Amino acid sequence: DARVDCGLAGTVLRFVPPVAALSTTAVLFDGDEQARARPIAPLLDALRGLGVDVDGDALPFAVRGRGAVSGGTVEIDASGSSQFVSGLLLSGATFTDGLTIVHTGTSVPSAPHVAMTVAMLRDAGVHVDDSVQNRWHVTPGPVGAREWSIEPDLSNSTPFLAAAIVTGGTVRIAGWPSVSIQPAGTILDLLAKVNATVHQRDSHLEVSGAEGYDGFDADLHDVGELAPTVAALAALATEGATSRLRGIAHLRGHETDRLAALTTEINGLGGDCRETEDGLLITSRPLHGGTWRSYADHRMATAGAIIGLRVPGVEVENIETTAKTLPDFPLMWVQMLAGDTPSGPHENRK
Repeated sequence: DARVDCGLAGTVLRFVPPVAALSTTAVLFDGDEQARARPIAPLLDALRGLGVDVDGDALPFAVRGRGAVSGGTVEIDASGSSQFVSGLLLSGATFTDGLTIVHTGTSVPSAPHVAMTVAMLRDAGVHVDDSVQNRWHVTPGPVGAREWSIEPDLSNSTPFLAAAIVTGGTVRIAGWPSVSIQPAGTILDLLAKVNATVHQRDSHLEVSGAEGYDGFDADLHDVGELAPTVAALAALATEGATSRLRGIAHLRGHETDRLAALTTEINGLGGDCRETEDGLLITSRPLHGGTWRSYADHRMATAGAIIGLRVPGVEVENIETTAKTLPDFPLMWVQMLAGDTPSGPHENRK
């Protein structure tokens, strides 16, 4: 038997099981304690609906491959995560009869990530029909080899952009694409709400913060991964300003319950953060130092680092968890604050 340790990675948890169904052996999946609470049953039920032998409804579980998956039509409620759809799409062309996915629930969160998956499959020569809302059809066929030019990860850049906002400094990020398929590129729209000055060049993006900014309303349904960064910005707005973060109820099923975690940590530093049905209501209050827990969640850790730029005495617990997506984050953060040009993709000036 093969084994896959998902750690706390949702993409591994949701993208690899459909691939495992194509193997000729049993593949056992497990992960961290927090990963065991992450939603996965809809994907496993979908695989069963396609004739795949699956043991279990949550981590740990086993996918017993038979060398092929017949494919066909499958219904799935992807209202908990767009990764359910993307995971199936990525393997659909290799199924004998292709794959038709029908989403049966409420709106798919982070839907632009599904569109990004479709775009990249098409670039690899896979035919995907997404002309009908909440329905995707993948024609069986080869996934073509090609040379890929990988864009910088824009979601990983957002804590650095936020640093400019909360300090009134300037950050320059090299290689920011003029046109991007990444949903996180919408952070530029939010920057306008916090009085940032943005200059986009062929070679870089430069963002400068103002002396202060008011509260704002942000619908993050399509870019929930930005919520911790945006929550940190809201907590550091002009005193008394209220910000609303909407459309992110699905974050309760991320690496940790991010809505509960952000509420606990902001309030623990003297802030005023309240959960709503689908997000957070944050009123800026004077904050004090203390320990900011990361919950083994890389984006919670970077949110704490942002707040620590303005609030003396904030210590981020387990900053090393940022290695999940950005192994050099602590060094890059220090280099940014020193005004150095790091060896990585980020350049900065403060």
